[in-house]
Amino acid sequence: MHPTHVDTDMIQNPAIHGLFTGGAPGADRAMAAPVMKAMHALPISWVDPVDISNAVVWLASEEARYVTGVALPVDGGITAPFKIPHDAV
Repeated sequence: MHPTHVDTDMIQNPAIHGLFTGGAPGADRAMAAPVMKAMHALPISWVDPVDISNAVVWLASEEARYVTGVALPVDGGITAPFKIPHDAV
């Protein structure tokens, strides 16, 4: 599984917000969201934990019984080589 930013404490904390905002004082979720959104091909800043859980459940299901050795990106297009710009808000 290769997720993008997931809306958990791992990225929703002052240290990570500061990294994404260039060290802006008092950086918070709202300040980091546009920067994270600009990284994705889809107009999202992050995915919800349930999006990752759903992919894991699918991989463990009978529907994915012939899926082997795959790197499954649940990434909102962050690894897409070409992105059409979208609004950062």
